[in-house]
Amino acid sequence: MDVLTQVEQEQAYSNLLLNSALTQSSLDKGDTGLATELVYGTISRLNTLDYFLDRFVKKGTAKLQPWVRSLLRLSLYQIMYLDRIPEHAVVSEAVNISKKRGHQGISGMVNGVLRSVLRQKEELVVPEQLPFAQRISLQHSHPLWLVERWIEQYGEAAAESICRVNNEPPSVSVRVNTTMVSREQLLAEMEAAGLDAVPSSLSPYGIIVRSGGNMAFTEWYREGMISIQDESSMLVAEMVEPQPGMTVLDCCAAPGGKTTHMGELMKDQGEILANDLHAHKQKLIAAQAERLGLASIVPVTGNALDLPKAHEEAAFDRVLLDAPCSGLGVIRRKPDLKWTKTAEDVGAIAELQQELIQAAAKLVKPGGLLVYSTCTMEERENEGVVEGFLASRPEFEVEKDPDGFQERVREQALSRGGGVQILPQHFHSDGFYIARLRRVR
Repeated sequence: MDVLTQVEQEQAYSNLLLNSALTQSSLDKGDTGLATELVYGTISRLNTLDYFLDRFVKKGTAKLQPWVRSLLRLSLYQIMYLDRIPEHAVVSEAVNISKKRGHQGISGMVNGVLRSVLRQKEELVVPEQLPFAQRISLQHSHPLWLVERWIEQYGEAAAESICRVNNEPPSVSVRVNTTMVSREQLLAEMEAAGLDAVPSSLSPYGIIVRSGGNMAFTEWYREGMISIQDESSMLVAEMVEPQPGMTVLDCCAAPGGKTTHMGELMKDQGEILANDLHAHKQKLIAAQAERLGLASIVPVTGNALDLPKAHEEAAFDRVLLDAPCSGLGVIRRKPDLKWTKTAEDVGAIAELQQELIQAAAKLVKPGGLLVYSTCTMEERENEGVVEGFLASRPEFEVEKDPDGFQERVREQALSRGGGVQILPQHFHSDGFYIARLRRVR
């Protein structure tokens, strides 16, 4: 309840707050899992919970004290979406908390609201006759503006699928450090250790771990054999296709997942300049490179727009611009995103992306590759940026995919503006856009 209240009142990040609260608590593994489910689930289903609660709260949820609103949302989430917690236990726990935190009047109101909910539980259904966008917004708990936007860009069926899949828990996927071990060998080790692990069908470097706990606490992680990375994100370094001995620039590198993947693909031969705007993130990249045994990565700090001033023109064989973006492709991992982002945010960031790709292009050698990627599904941030760039820079053209990419990725994903757009429902991975451009002269 405290975490949810702080997230709402202070726009704090739920993952950071929750981790901090769990660290300070003495909950066992099962209760830690339940607390995590309750925080992320309640945030994920926010507008649906409020829609139903407003039927039972006389003045509406917006008028309640923030902690009372959090408590009711949290309780209704358990009643509507979880099946292992007895309903009487949900009500009694909520009443106890409201007595401790508030007074008799509040606990009476909480008790009354939740008992009314239980009596009318069968009627908590989103009306079928609502306009399509509004129905999807409430059924799958997404802001209406975002649903309408995705309908416009991808059609009704795809928009509904995006919203539905965004509420499913993300897979645990790891990338194999092929400078140390093959995927087959690591899969055999995981199987021998009793893990339920299968090869990723999307990335030749990925493994999906269906059960096995937190992979960051394993020996494989400590020894640098794996990195934790989403399958869609693994495709970016593959599209850059860096070769041993090349000079590579990663313009916006932190936290270093794609940078280190490129280092592995280059067999740690050559140099990767890993630039990021924030000095403290340079340490993150350096720490990952060290853990993975990669000496070819050189972390630097600076504004990506200033990189052409810091380096000679056409200095790099490969340039990756994994651009800052609205992040709407990773809602499964960060459910607060859908409630904090606005349509205005998308417009503002698209302008910055246009400037960044123009700056990055100056540093690509003739014959070299520029790869543009984002973890979003917004046309303005993706094909809009690439199409605008290609129209203004005739020395660049769309480059064909690496071997095997077509069959694995494009046949199911969407081809947009010369790039590939992955939606969350295509592979149950993050929403991602990747475009691969060759400088021909």
